[in-house]
Amino acid sequence: MQSFRTEIEDPIVQKDIIDLERKIALFRDGKIDDERFRSLRLARGVYGQRQEGVQMIRIKLPFGKVSSEQLHRISDVSDEYSRGRLHITTRQDIQIHYVSLDRTPELWAELEKSDITLREACGNTVRNITASENAGIDVDEPFDVSPYAFAMFDFFLRNPVCQEMGRKFKISFSSSDEDTALSYLHDLGFIPKIVNGERGFKVMLGGGLGSQPHHAELLSEFIPVNQIIPTTEGVLRIFDRFGERNKRLKARMKFLIKDLGRDEFLRLVEEEKKALAYQTVEIDTTAFDAPIAAPLLVAPKVVIEDVAAFETWKKSNVIQQKQAGYVAIGIKVSLGDFYTDKARLLADLIKNYAANELRFSLRQDILIRHIKEEDLSFFYQELAKLDFVSLGYNSTADITACPGTDTCNLGIASSTGIATELARVLAAEYPQYNNNNDITIKISGCMNACGQHNMAEIGFQGMSINSGKLVAPALQVLLGGGNLGNGEGRFSDKVIKIPSRRGPDALRFLLNDFEANANGLKFLDYYDAKGENYFFELLKPLADITNLTEADFIDWGNADNYVKAIGVGECAGVVIDLVATLIFEAKDKMTFAQEAFDDKNWADAIYLAYAGFVNGAKALLLSENEKTNHHAGIIDLFDTVFTATNKIELKSTFRDLVYQINQNEPSEAFAKSYIQDATAFFEAIELYRAKDLANE
Repeated sequence: MQSFRTEIEDPIVQKDIIDLERKIALFRDGKIDDERFRSLRLARGVYGQRQEGVQMIRIKLPFGKVSSEQLHRISDVSDEYSRGRLHITTRQDIQIHYVSLDRTPELWAELEKSDITLREACGNTVRNITASENAGIDVDEPFDVSPYAFAMFDFFLRNPVCQEMGRKFKISFSSSDEDTALSYLHDLGFIPKIVNGERGFKVMLGGGLGSQPHHAELLSEFIPVNQIIPTTEGVLRIFDRFGERNKRLKARMKFLIKDLGRDEFLRLVEEEKKALAYQTVEIDTTAFDAPIAAPLLVAPKVVIEDVAAFETWKKSNVIQQKQAGYVAIGIKVSLGDFYTDKARLLADLIKNYAANELRFSLRQDILIRHIKEEDLSFFYQELAKLDFVSLGYNSTADITACPGTDTCNLGIASSTGIATELARVLAAEYPQYNNNNDITIKISGCMNACGQHNMAEIGFQGMSINSGKLVAPALQVLLGGGNLGNGEGRFSDKVIKIPSRRGPDALRFLLNDFEANANGLKFLDYYDAKGENYFFELLKPLADITNLTEADFIDWGNADNYVKAIGVGECAGVVIDLVATLIFEAKDKMTFAQEAFDDKNWADAIYLAYAGFVNGAKALLLSENEKTNHHAGIIDLFDTVFTATNKIELKSTFRDLVYQINQNEPSEAFAKSYIQDATAFFEAIELYRAKDLANE
């Protein structure tokens, strides 16, 4: 492994990167268990892909905001460490693929030179915080949510409360009641409101997609802006303490709320308030309130030769901003993939002739902001040179798809291949849908819904289908989902499964029927009027597998016969069962707690000591072959197995010892006392462990 040291000035970031390098070396030397190492690298944006020996790197970009300098940096990194392709995700991240594990610390250090992080882009952490890409320019927004999304990102990055939760946690900020950031399918979704002149948010709680989609519940109709961070911290603490840790498919917060009930969950959140370092957090919006920066250069005047094409593009891809005289330009990015040569030219364009900002969207597109209306013809000319003027931004023709079997371990069937074919069908046969915002089409390569297929009006999920001894790629067709606005949405019905090769015909059947019979109804109204069974019968001829041809056994985008191959998913939380490793990590937590105390970060010191308590207890319980599935269960079970039986003597019950955390304010005195209690606890469990090993 190449020796590497970062020159990053921020000591916290530098420590992160050097720690990743150290952990990679320990893994290579066989000193870290494979499963544990997976957990470590995921929390640093390093994600295994379908191909052996290479990694996918997820670059965390809060609410998709990128400057010219940052896009240049990302492009340089992609060329040096990857293959020059940039993939926009449905969480406004950028992913690059085929990266050597040993070079990831060096890659990370390069990104940090432009203030770009990998930290907590994957793993059981707070994932990238998303927001409507038109936040700050939306004509319907009560106020710009961008500074609040950034403050949330900044507060919880590296926060000990959310480093090792049972599962990932997703947060979104919508710009208006249209709810384009989809609050209803997030763990926490924020919709801006102004009540009696005060800024705040309607907050949705506990939504999610995956194989079992769940509509978020209302947490509050209005929370003032200075309370959104404390509220979020309270929710995260309860999720961390009570969330499932063994059964991955039951570990998201939506299941915890279902088990506890909304009212009990919120009671626990309220009970946690005393432990918070901040009861309110004032959020500085100054950086986002400044006037739009003038372009560095004056855009040349150009004459458009094909005026009709220009006007069609304007109608399809140009958005009026709330700032008079300015527009935004939407770039429809097929499959969310674009390349570094064009990325650099685009970066130069926005720096010289716009306000040096673009945002990646939740639909895997690009939105250039703050374009002077009089410069539109120049931008059209320059974007056309990059082939960035395809019609249909945010329309039916703007299909969302996850990477599927291209690179993902969990992919069952090709999502990108069928997406490409459906886009071709729409462009050739249904060009009117370039301006249709009533129907969305979304595709996932498996049930995990990274392509959000089960919340779309028309969705497709990758599957397989058996025909004798052969297996063919298949698609489940889902219908009737959609975003209704203001925190309300609906999930799709699973209508029918068909061979993948018949996906284009399924789309034709649906659109032809809709155009012939809807009589002006919106798609969802038409779907409701007809009912699920009507569409099952409509598509039923496509489900017949008695007449499969050789072509049906070849997936879209492939030349060879289909082979169903599913690897181990890396979205999963990792279960660690090595007692010595857990004790080692628990002691690490105590070291970090003391460091936080020395830095006068009392709340962080207390939470790290809490994590040390719980990890140490879990280690001993596992040594006794006791099953543990969440923090609260570990705490209670430790008393049952060790304290009540006098195997380990403490000054109180373990429960009372640990739960001091929510009975005291995070003061210096309590932090000192709590760390001392945790240290004494460690001495007790290490003594017990030594005797136990001596008797084996």
